[in-house]
Amino acid sequence: MKNFARSVFDFILFSNLFMSLCAVAQAMVTFHLIGSKPIPAVAWLLFTSTLGIYNFSILLTKPAKPEASPYRRVRWFFAHYRLMVTFTIVSLLSLIPLFFLLSMEARILLVFLSILSFCYSIPLFTIGEHKFGLRNIPGLKPFLITLVWALSCVLLPILEAENLHLADVSLRDTMVLIAKRSLFIGALTVPFDIRDLFHDRQSGLKTIPVAWGERNAYLFCQVLLTGYVVLLFMFRNNGFSTDFFALTTTAILTGWLIFRAKWERNEYYYFFYLDGVLVLQYVMLVVFNLISF
Repeated sequence: MKNFARSVFDFILFSNLFMSLCAVAQAMVTFHLIGSKPIPAVAWLLFTSTLGIYNFSILLTKPAKPEASPYRRVRWFFAHYRLMVTFTIVSLLSLIPLFFLLSMEARILLVFLSILSFCYSIPLFTIGEHKFGLRNIPGLKPFLITLVWALSCVLLPILEAENLHLADVSLRDTMVLIAKRSLFIGALTVPFDIRDLFHDRQSGLKTIPVAWGERNAYLFCQVLLTGYVVLLFMFRNNGFSTDFFALTTTAILTGWLIFRAKWERNEYYYFFYLDGVLVLQYVMLVVFNLISF
């Protein structure tokens, strides 16, 4: 029974199904904060696009001997290669009908995000015999991840909610939402670079932990989360609202998890606990609002 549960957990986590749920949860956070009911087309599009793009990115970076990889996720993924290829193809093809269910503004945004996402993964550039993509350019990887997540999980739901007259969000509030979500996502990207610190040093990749050191990288995350809490207070001038306390509690827990994210921790810590705070944000909003009633 224990082995079966472990197999199911690995499947959900390493197939990127869990990460896709994280994207949906982030959209739900946005819908809640702007006072809109959820839009199914947006939720499904975020789920399938996240699943397809994350799997596509892993497939492109297949190592010569994946079964010998030090990462359990890589070993699992390529041990189920055909299934993952099928998941990727189905996910990307399902985006076609979903794309045409959205407004023209949302479609333009999606085209822009799609270009960024694929350029992030595909090795478009060549120096000598070495091919690389945008993710390999020093300092650009966390910025691109943050930008894509913030725009897809904040701006996309706002555009659709306004198009369907479900919400009216000012430009100031839109910018505050994008900025604070960027700070939160940005803080979550750094621990993954800390995990890969020694490998990145050897390969010459200039990540924040490599450039600033592990301790300063942890402190940088806390600065980002502090800025996130400040912007929470500023959103719609709500001050100390129920939503503020729910999301601040999540931010404090995230800061604690980041400080515990030492490089030697196993992958479950990163892909479940750290990524899981993206789901926890929405859960906390629901729980705090139920309690407040």
